[in-house]
Amino acid sequence: MRVFLVDGTYELFRHYYGVPPHRTAEGAEVAATRGVLWSMLRMLEEGVTHLGVATDHVIESFRNRLWPTYKSSAGLDPRLLGQFGLLEVALEAMGLVVWPMVELEADDALAGAAAVAAGDPAVEQVVICTPDKDLGQCVRGTRVVQLDRRRRVVYDEAGVAAKFGVGPASIPDYLALVGDSADGYPGLPGWGARSAAAVLARYGHIEQIPASPGEWAVPLRNRPALAATLRDQRRQALLFKDLATLRADRSLLEGVDRLRWTGPTELFAEVCSRIDARGLATSAAKAAARR
Repeated sequence: MRVFLVDGTYELFRHYYGVPPHRTAEGAEVAATRGVLWSMLRMLEEGVTHLGVATDHVIESFRNRLWPTYKSSAGLDPRLLGQFGLLEVALEAMGLVVWPMVELEADDALAGAAAVAAGDPAVEQVVICTPDKDLGQCVRGTRVVQLDRRRRVVYDEAGVAAKFGVGPASIPDYLALVGDSADGYPGLPGWGARSAAAVLARYGHIEQIPASPGEWAVPLRNRPALAATLRDQRRQALLFKDLATLRADRSLLEGVDRLRWTGPTELFAEVCSRIDARGLATSAAKAAARR
């Protein structure tokens, strides 16, 4: 079997900015929620049997306590924020496993579920559906891969290395040095994608980079400046690495059989009616009948 793990928060953002708005008679904006539900149904209609969705029940997490400017809900459109809880309810009514994260993030849930699924010998492949850079650390050979559904690009371990210049194990170190604007931390001054990839391709992790630039076996002309920055801001670099390191909580998924989709619940038709998507309920019932 192949297990598909979806970043529901990313999907909600993608559809919010990618589809025309739709308000119900009660005045609720629901277009992004409908878009995500249709997207999940298409995956099921195309043959996906095991599917789980991770969401950020709230944007803030423990990482906001570590770095005050880490991504938050500040400034987000209320019409988008208002669909977070709605999406979770709708996905569960659709019969899908949902991990609504509060202290940890959706990405952490994906990492944990991927670890559980990859450890099951009955699983042929685990597909993590998100373009988020930090999920690259979860990729393992061709067994655990990352799928950018919008661009239809799959990244296995070789693909991650080709994209970033480092393997999956070094992704947190790479992001710590270059920063991640999507998550709200800047990296170290002067460290760019090229320099970070070159140094980490040789040493693997920040902790293993020699303090003296004279010891660097890497042909970079600005080694002294890079080494000085890393020496002076080493504590911050390790903090950024901690932010980028996913917490793989295996307790979120007791086993991959839990992810098998057997059809929508009785509540799904009512949910679809409330978001003006009765056709979605009909299509989901037909997809379940074909199983």
